[in-house]
Amino acid sequence: MILYALSLVGVAVFAASGALAAGRKRFDWIGVGVIAVVTAIGGGTLRDLLLDRHPIFWVADPAYLWVIVAGAAGTLVYVHFRRPPDSLLLIADALGLAFFTISGAQVAEQQGLPGVAVVVMGAITGTAGGVLRDVLCNEVPLLFGPMDTLYATAAIAGATAYLALQAFGVERTSSALAGMAVVAALRLAAIVWRLRLPAVRVREETPR
Repeated sequence: MILYALSLVGVAVFAASGALAAGRKRFDWIGVGVIAVVTAIGGGTLRDLLLDRHPIFWVADPAYLWVIVAGAAGTLVYVHFRRPPDSLLLIADALGLAFFTISGAQVAEQQGLPGVAVVVMGAITGTAGGVLRDVLCNEVPLLFGPMDTLYATAAIAGATAYLALQAFGVERTSSALAGMAVVAALRLAAIVWRLRLPAVRVREETPR
């Protein structure tokens, strides 16, 4: 029950981040709604398709869609009266990343996949929605761009911690909460201190 509630919170947070991103691009109400939906359920939908899992999670449980509507609407009401802090989108995205990474890892774990596949599915679930949001908003995705402050890295670390704790005998719910904390803490710390992996530089051929 706790993990289900947290997954709904994750949907709401990602919907809020999508609504913020669309609002900053001055999209209309429909555009904001589309971006909020894609951000909130894009990663989980891709995970379910890759795992051939039917019905897809939000089709089986429409409560997710209502939470998205509430999250996006609440965000629009808030920004109508107050200017959101510049860091609010990154913070909302970090929290959504934490919730969805672990929920995605749990779904993959229930399918009996090996550990490395569980970690990959967790990372896909956590990051794909944000990538789709940024692409639709004509932005370089956080996952790839120069502002990538340990985005996928945080998801991989959190999913790995979740599996490792279970391997050491920690109860599943406690392991999940700890994994979420690892994702959120690493991502937020990277935002604050601008931590990032080194960029790959390819030497270009000198013109003759």
